[in-house]
Amino acid sequence: MGGVELLQFALAGLKNGAIYALVALGFTIVYASTGVINFAQGEFYMLGGMLSVWAYADLGLPLPLAAVVGVMTTAVVGAVFELLAIRPRKDGNPLALIIITVGGSMVLSSSARHLFGPLERALPSFSGTGTVSILGAALEIQSIWILGLTALAVASLWYLYNRTSLGRAMRACAVDRNAARLVGIDTRRVVTVSFLLAAALGALAGLAVTPLTQTAFNVGPSVGIKGFAAAILGGLGNPIAAVAGGLVLGMLESMSIAFISSTYKDAIALIVLLSVLFWRPQGLFGRSGREKV
Repeated sequence: MGGVELLQFALAGLKNGAIYALVALGFTIVYASTGVINFAQGEFYMLGGMLSVWAYADLGLPLPLAAVVGVMTTAVVGAVFELLAIRPRKDGNPLALIIITVGGSMVLSSSARHLFGPLERALPSFSGTGTVSILGAALEIQSIWILGLTALAVASLWYLYNRTSLGRAMRACAVDRNAARLVGIDTRRVVTVSFLLAAALGALAGLAVTPLTQTAFNVGPSVGIKGFAAAILGGLGNPIAAVAGGLVLGMLESMSIAFISSTYKDAIALIVLLSVLFWRPQGLFGRSGREKV
């Protein structure tokens, strides 16, 4: 395999990794504030694409406005999901909440099928269908949008966590939710905002990739599993680690196609997930050590 071909696979890995990173960030944000794995995250990815297509094709909105409608509507769905399905569970039992998120994902997927139909739908590329050449390898302009939007999302989260009172409250809840409540932080508001942000990040990923791959009501579970694997790989609860995990997973998938076979591409996420859970449960970038009592 030549250097140009290898670079082509690497660029594809970065593009896919950026998508997984956005979905993984959603898992991480919710887990940090609640201690719960939100298995509806993949459906937020699906809704971002489907709602944007609906706003563009069915409502006739300009593409930029349709994109905003898709992401913002999905964010509202995430917040409403927390208010109606998560918050009423007063005891906060993690297993019960996980089951609720699994049920919620089924409801969202089924609702999307009835509202938008079973067929795949697509958006036009944000700024043309051309490519740019990088050392002989071709990169779609839409892929540049994906990488740029991921970088913008990460920068925005950094600013939120480090420069705003809401972000500091979210960090406090991630460290110790009960202690945060004792010092006057409205933890219920933090949890709602966490679901809203997670849904927006998933929707952004679904929106950005739809011009390349199209979307449908059933695309959520597979991307959700890969986003979860990326979050576990990096270290669940750490946003920067989630991004790194997504990029690493994307590269592993792409290199498996290059050196093994595309047949095993979708199995890589499960292999990574099981391997990390068996040999390094804290993730590649998580801290190991024993808890002191």
